Amino acid sequence: MLQKLHEQRQVQLLLGLIMGIFFGFFLQKGQVTQYDVIMGQLLLKDFTVVKVILTAIVVGMLGIYPLKRLGLVQLHPKPGSIGSTVLGSLIFGIGFALLGYCPGTAVGAVGQGSLDALWGGVTGILVGAALYSVIYPFVEKYILDLGSFGEVTLQELFHVSEVKMMLGMSLFILALFALLEFTGF
Repeated sequence: MLQKLHEQRQVQLLLGLIMGIFFGFFLQKGQVTQYDVIMGQLLLKDFTVVKVILTAIVVGMLGIYPLKRLGLVQLHPKPGSIGSTVLGSLIFGIGFALLGYCPGTAVGAVGQGSLDALWGGVTGILVGAALYSVIYPFVEKYILDLGSFGEVTLQELFHVSEVKMMLGMSLFILALFALLEFTGF
């Protein structure tokens, strides 16, 4: 069933739009589209954003691996490299620090009526994407493949089974939650 959906581009776009709307709704309900919450995270005073992200990781991980085991989905990891990771981290981090929103929270904040996210965030996303498309040939040729580690997943990197990786990551994240709660964050 999911393989048939994968072959229908228009349906994929529609599902992506619907999922994006739900994603924005849940970001807003989790209060991570609020400028003060995001700034609190960047200043290490409020860990609401980290808690929401870690919750999404655990839920996604616990949801996708059973689907994979049942043969309902296939994972398609993208090749990674040190060059692409460093460049992407710099672009993301600079934009996040300058605006106070990441791309997802900026669009979610627009949905709740935050004009700073509309003018600074969405405009910045579009301008940044246009600039990146201009420099992409240079970036692709000289940066993206620096230190390439290919299409590897965490379980392949650490040579453990998917179940052990899923359980280990879940326990690590739960321990991190407990630490954040115990220390008052």
